[in-house]
Amino acid sequence: MALDTRSKALLGISGKAGGLWTQFKNFAFKGNLIDLAVAVVLGTAFAKLIDEIVKGVIMPLISYLDFGKGGGYQGWHIGRVAIGPVLAELLNFTLVALAIFMVIVKLVGALMKSKASEPVAGDPVEKECPMCLMKVPFKARKCGHCTSDIADTPGATVIPPAAGM
Repeated sequence: MALDTRSKALLGISGKAGGLWTQFKNFAFKGNLIDLAVAVVLGTAFAKLIDEIVKGVIMPLISYLDFGKGGGYQGWHIGRVAIGPVLAELLNFTLVALAIFMVIVKLVGALMKSKASEPVAGDPVEKECPMCLMKVPFKARKCGHCTSDIADTPGATVIPPAAGM
């Protein structure tokens, strides 16, 4: 079915680059969006796995602390408030957060740190701010301590790299 000029204009389709459809494809198939989708799917599956471990293994072990009520952790109440299921969900959340922290922050952080480019021997890595005399990275344009501009400032002292770098 052919579209007339008015329909093309309403849909945002131009004759040259495809307009709205091209923009949508560029958005939908960006690497970041696909990575995000994969992360959400894996995160959901991981959360379900941790949930089953907490509810099927850990909480039944904790339910041996019966406090004389019977029924395990599901029967733990303070007045009318069911504390047992809330504690199970809190433990579940804590374990998921701990696992994500260990995998994302520690493991990926260590990998990123090892892949970071090391400065070439002999290149300066730091310089001294002429205003506050603090060490700042060599490529810095503004001091992180006193916020003064140090780009191309006369008097900024270049600090040579240490012998071990």
